Amino acid sequence: MGNNHSSSVDMYPQPVPVSIPRSHSHPKSHPQPHPHPHPHPHPHQHQHVHPPRLSRKRSAFTLGCTSASAFDDEPPHIPYPVPIKGCDRASLTTTSSSERDLSDNEKLGAHTPHQALHRKRSFDPPPLYALSTSTAELLDDRPAAAYRNFLKVYPEYQLTWILDILRRTDFSRLDRSGETYVDYMGGSLYPESLIRVHTGFLQRNVLGNTHSVSNASRMSSVCAEEARAAVLSFFRAPPGYTVVFTANATGALKLVGEAFPFSAGGALVLAADSHNSVHGLRQFARSKGADVHYIDALERGGVDVNETKEILTRHHPRHRKSPPSLFALTGQSNISNTKNSLSLLAHASSLGYCTLLDAAALAPTSVFNLAETPVDALAVSFYKMFGFPTGVGALIVRESVLERLERPWFAGGTVDVVQAPGNVVTMKDDLRERFEDGTINYLNLPAITDGLRFLSAYLPFLPLRLSCLMHYLTGSLDELRHEGSDAPVVRLLSRLPTKRLRAVGEQSDTGSVVSLIFLFPSGEMIPNSFIEYAAAQQNISLRTGCMCNPGGAAALLGLQDAMAALPHDASLHAFEAHMGRELGVVRISLGLASDFQDCWRVVRFAESMGSASERGRMWDEWLARRQSGDSHH
Repeated sequence: MGNNHSSSVDMYPQPVPVSIPRSHSHPKSHPQPHPHPHPHPHPHQHQHVHPPRLSRKRSAFTLGCTSASAFDDEPPHIPYPVPIKGCDRASLTTTSSSERDLSDNEKLGAHTPHQALHRKRSFDPPPLYALSTSTAELLDDRPAAAYRNFLKVYPEYQLTWILDILRRTDFSRLDRSGETYVDYMGGSLYPESLIRVHTGFLQRNVLGNTHSVSNASRMSSVCAEEARAAVLSFFRAPPGYTVVFTANATGALKLVGEAFPFSAGGALVLAADSHNSVHGLRQFARSKGADVHYIDALERGGVDVNETKEILTRHHPRHRKSPPSLFALTGQSNISNTKNSLSLLAHASSLGYCTLLDAAALAPTSVFNLAETPVDALAVSFYKMFGFPTGVGALIVRESVLERLERPWFAGGTVDVVQAPGNVVTMKDDLRERFEDGTINYLNLPAITDGLRFLSAYLPFLPLRLSCLMHYLTGSLDELRHEGSDAPVVRLLSRLPTKRLRAVGEQSDTGSVVSLIFLFPSGEMIPNSFIEYAAAQQNISLRTGCMCNPGGAAALLGLQDAMAALPHDASLHAFEAHMGRELGVVRISLGLASDFQDCWRVVRFAESMGSASERGRMWDEWLARRQSGDSHH
């Protein structure tokens, strides 16, 4: 999608997507034949004195499309032009039209928004593309009628039509399989084009361990540097930041915790509504004599800004020579759906704290800009952002902060010289290499670059889409009643969105998570394990439990006092026995490939829990499976 396409419509927001640098391209005078619709050209032959060259230029929209046949039935939408807030039409272009070299299949299938715009103007009938096409549902008018009513209430949903095309191409397996996936907080779904592109690249190239100087190793090093540059560009990191690749966000948080120079007189400040990977930092702090101070969770999760500022002020370093202190903030709770105010990072920094942001739940659906909201260190997992690959995360960190961290050990790849036997150890000159233990996941790093380019193309549309779906989903669930009574079917526990988005480019005040419990007509809680079983029978993938966030779960369930009274040898089984019921919530989380049909199916499933006959039938099946020892149910 080049910038030379004329249009009066500003279609894309300024904050993202970003331009991900692509280096080492081949001259177009040397095309290579490729059977695959999204080729990675082979590298040229080089003398050994030159590093391998990669040609991996692809439009982010090329990644997001399959083939021309996938668009034969492209859905209709509302007529353009429409105003979109804070948008820059050119900002979505990750490579210029002169840089791209598309195959015939790509030219047919990789539609830019402008091309799709001209095509869809020729359609007029009511759009039903968000619905699956299973035979049973084609014979049922309810989904279509519900969708038409939904569009009347949320007409702005149609501004996200590009994500419906994406659903039908890169995520078509959802509708083919009949699966309703609503566990994006557990892991995003991978786009099929990303897998094809990455697999093709691996098939055509030879990559080796980066701890060498062979051609294969140097090619891996080039890919690794591309990935680092892509991460910094995606998060708009100003000069002075670097990227340390880890196994996941947990690994990134652990790197900071184990190497932070905690000592007596220093402090760790963190929120109760945090992931266990953040709570684990307290072990490092206490082992070195530092104090640990918690910020209590609100009833719906998250922290109170004024209370947080008071706690930070009370325990901040008094002067430059004071022992260092760390403030660890969760950007978005994975259970309460709360987005904490990122302004707290700047406040903590002004008080002398080193700041750490857990962005694992925030980054997949929200725009985060390090240039506007600086933080000393940021932890992410890429599978939560675009589904593939698992096993790769990153610590995006200021180099000045990395210099202050003191690693408690060393490993292969982090050292220059080791005396054995003896005590001499010389660490690598490159700061980031000191923190990448062993061999980085070099075979999957090219997919990080492509995945970030893919996400940057579609992320601008996602907050608006999820805002519409969240308002519909939470409103519909809250209205459900058991048949023949006014007793509610569910109790919504997580924070609900108060801001309704109206345009592409706006950001939501909450995430896209719904935590709830199901209720019997008597008001007692239906066991989560039964809900999980019943949902699976209807091909709905959701999650139950405390989501590795005990503080957030305790706040939502009103169990703070019980949590405070836990004995040192507590177990989950004993805790549940003491409380007389299963603990945890049912979590529904939406993401990149979510559409109206997913939410409609979830609401219909919840409605079935309000039917005594339907609930009773599944209850009997569930009990029979439990008695038979079926551990999977």
